Amino acid sequence: MWRLCGCKASLSDKARRAALTEREYASPVVRRPYDLRHSCLSIWLAAGVPAPQVAAWAGHSIKVLLDIYAHVVTDLEDAALGRIDTLWGW
Repeated sequence: MWRLCGCKASLSDKARRAALTEREYASPVVRRPYDLRHSCLSIWLAAGVPAPQVAAWAGHSIKVLLDIYAHVVTDLEDAALGRIDTLWGW
């Protein structure tokens, strides 16, 4: 019901305006509270934190985490292959 009338979006927008600087408010990272969480989990995965650890911190199963964030993990393939090459001394 909140979404249909726009009340939830309006309340969130008012809270963001009150709490953030103009630059922070303009950022797409925290348009919704969920966006900040999504960004955080994506950054953890991109930083190389193992998926089981990120899932535990997020309160997800590994399957749910990878269903949502698989694009982050697959984007890291070149970096992973580079680490393997370095390990082998290639």
